[in-house]
Amino acid sequence: MQNQPRYSLVRRLLFPHSGEVPLTRAQGIRIIITWALFFAVVMSFCSMPVLLVEVKALSPQKVVLLLLFTLLSGVFVFGALAWVVVSMSNRAARFRQRREAASTGSTSGGRYGS
Repeated sequence: MQNQPRYSLVRRLLFPHSGEVPLTRAQGIRIIITWALFFAVVMSFCSMPVLLVEVKALSPQKVVLLLLFTLLSGVFVFGALAWVVVSMSNRAARFRQRREAASTGSTSGGRYGS
């Protein structure tokens, strides 16, 4: 039985898979949701000081609207980015599996069949 590699906290949170096997649908959805929420919340918190400085010039409704816009746009952008990462990881894992299956399938001595 092989030991799972111990990844750093950030790696375990954002992409805890080795990439050797394709992700299941549930794993892919988990990664997409994690990326979408994590980066969107960080982006909203980073925009909060700017909004707090401008709170004197803006009404509270506009501040809330801008925070909501920041959060939702972050969810959309980073969710789409995570979907691309998951699909490319699955494509690479399937390619690797096909290549390994093709190389182990021919045990007769290589290209010239010795």
